[in-house]
Amino acid sequence: MKRSAVRNFHVPLPNDLYNKLREEAGRSGSPATELARRAIEVLLEQRQRAALHDAIALYAAEHASTASDLDEALEAASVEHLLSGEAGPK
Repeated sequence: MKRSAVRNFHVPLPNDLYNKLREEAGRSGSPATELARRAIEVLLEQRQRAALHDAIALYAAEHASTASDLDEALEAASVEHLLSGEAGPK
C-alpha cells in the first residue's frame, strides 16, 4: 500500500491524557503516535458521518410531503407487497 506524504503536527496534551496514551501504547504494543493518529482518524470519520446524517435529515425534513418525498408508484408497490403477505429476503 502506497503511503502519502506524512506531515508532523504538534499536539500539546495535558499530563493525564499523555499518561493514558502512553499506558495504552504499552498495553497494546503500538506506538503512541499510531494510537493518536488512529484516534484522530476515527473522530474525523465519526464527524463526517454525523454531518452526512444531518444533511440527509435536513433534506428529508425540507422535502416532507412534497413531490420529492416519495415516488407514488414505489409507494403503491410497497403497500401491495406488504399486503400480499410475501416474505422478504432472508
